[in-house]
Amino acid sequence: MNITGDMLIGASAVRGTEAKLQAIDPATGDVIGPDFHGGGAAEVERACALAEAAFDEYRAISPERRATFLEAIASGIEALGDTLIQRAQRESGLPVARLQGERGRTANQLRLFASVLRDGRWQSATLDSALPERTPPRPDLRMQKIPVGPVAVFGASNFPLAFSVAGGDTAAALAAGCPVIVKAHSAHLGTSELVGRVIQRAVADAGLPEGVFSLLVGAGVNIGTALVTHPVIQAVGFTGSRAGGLALVQAANNRPQPIPVYAEMSSINPMFLLPDAMSNRGPQIARDFVESLVLGVGQFCTNPGLAIAMEGPSLDAFREAAIAALTEKAAATMLTPGIHAAYEKGVAQLGDIEGLKQIGAGKAPAGPNQARPVLFETTAQRFAEDHRAQAEVFGPSSVLVVCQDQAEMVALATRLEGQLTATIQADAPDYESAGRLLTVLERKAGRVLFNGYPTGVEVSHAMVHGGPFPATSDTRATSVGATAIERFLRPVCYQNVPAALLPEALKDGNPLGLWRLQDGKLSHR
Repeated sequence: MNITGDMLIGASAVRGTEAKLQAIDPATGDVIGPDFHGGGAAEVERACALAEAAFDEYRAISPERRATFLEAIASGIEALGDTLIQRAQRESGLPVARLQGERGRTANQLRLFASVLRDGRWQSATLDSALPERTPPRPDLRMQKIPVGPVAVFGASNFPLAFSVAGGDTAAALAAGCPVIVKAHSAHLGTSELVGRVIQRAVADAGLPEGVFSLLVGAGVNIGTALVTHPVIQAVGFTGSRAGGLALVQAANNRPQPIPVYAEMSSINPMFLLPDAMSNRGPQIARDFVESLVLGVGQFCTNPGLAIAMEGPSLDAFREAAIAALTEKAAATMLTPGIHAAYEKGVAQLGDIEGLKQIGAGKAPAGPNQARPVLFETTAQRFAEDHRAQAEVFGPSSVLVVCQDQAEMVALATRLEGQLTATIQADAPDYESAGRLLTVLERKAGRVLFNGYPTGVEVSHAMVHGGPFPATSDTRATSVGATAIERFLRPVCYQNVPAALLPEALKDGNPLGLWRLQDGKLSHR
C-alpha cells in the first residue's frame, strides 16, 4: 500500500492546501517522504458534514454488523504486515518487537469491542412495566443507551498504533455507533495514512456511509480547535500533554453546546515501598523498578515517576541496587525531537529544586534525541514544599522520596494529584499499613496494583485507564477496557412508546436475546 500524503475524508483522498508537514526519523533527524499538506476549516467542515450525514444510518445498523466491521479493521491492520511496522519504526524510533506487540494490542482492542457489541450489555436495556392501578399510575418505561454522535479523536505521540488512528478511542466510538474523525499526530503521518486507508476500505466493504470515518492532518492548533468546536462533534478523545488536553477542554466548554473531552494528560504513577517488602526483596524491587522506568525510554503514561519509601537499612540496599541497575542502562532515542527537548527541560527543572538531588544516571547519549535515564532523591518534607516535584517528566526520570515513618508516607499520599496508577509493594506483615494506603490511593488513582509495576495496561473488561485530574479530564471514564464504550453513549428513556416503534433492544419478547433489567430483576426473557 502506497503512502501518498493525502488526507482521507470519507471515501476520498484529499490533498491539503495548508502548511507542509514532514515525518522525521528521530534516530537520524532525516526527513521521511512523502510530504503531507495540512487541512483547514474547509476540510473540517467537509468531514463533519459527512459524519453528520452518516450518523443515523450507522447507529441504526445491527450490533453484529458493527462487530464484523471492527473485526475487518483488525484483520486489515494485521494484513499490512511489515509495511506498517517498518514505517512506524522509522517515524517513532521504537523497536520492531515493541511495535509488533502494539499492533497486536490494536487488533485485540477492536476485537474486544466486537465481543462487547455481541454481548449486548452495553445497551443497558431496562424495562419498568406500567402500573395503571397504582396511585399515581406508572407509565410503561423503557431505557437503553444510544451513541452520542460524531466523535473527534486525536492521535497520541507515544503509541502510533494503539492510541492512534484505529486505537482505543476510535474502536470504542465506532463500537458505540459514532462516526469518527481522527486528527493524525504529526509524528506518525505515514503510519496514520496506512491505518486510515484500512479503515476507509473496511467502511466501503461493509457498505457503510462514507462519513463513518475521516482522517485529517494539520499543523499547529487551528485544525484541532476547529474540529472540537464544530457543532457536529459531540465528544472528544485525546491522549497527550496537560497543556494540550486543557486547551481542548476549554475550547469544548466555550461552545454554545459544551461537549465532553476525555483527555488523558498527566501522571507520575507513585510506587509505595513498604518495610517488610523492602527488607525481604528490596534489591529485586529496585532492579525491576528500573526496568519499568526505562521501558520504552520512559515514554509510557504509566511510567513510575515517583518511588516512596521509609528511611532505614532496607532503603539503603534498594538505593544501591537501583543506582547500580540504572548505571548500566544506555540512553535511547525518544519519539520526536520535541519530546526529547521537553525531557531535557523537565530533568533540568527537577535539578533546580532545592533539596532534590540526582543520585543516579544511565549512560551518556551517543546520538541525537537520546534520553539518559536519571533518578533523583528528596525527603517527604521537601517534596511537599515544592509542587514542581510532582510535575510529570515524560521519559525515563523518577524521584525517590524518603519518609521518616508511615504517618508521613500516608500524609504524602493524601497530597498527591490524581494519577492513572498507584502501586504498593507489600508483604503480608505490611498489609495493615497497606490497607491504610489503599483507602487513600483508591481516591487518587484509576488503578491500584500490588507487587507489580505500572507499565503494561491489559486490554480487558476490568481494566481502568483513567483517574482523577490531572491524570484525566473526566475521572468517571476509562480509555482502555470494555467500559470505554460508555464515554460515547447516553441513556434515553422511552415512555409509553407504541410497541411497533420501540427499539429492538426494548421490544417485548426480547428479540435480541439480551440480558435486561426487567422490573428490577435481571432477565434473559
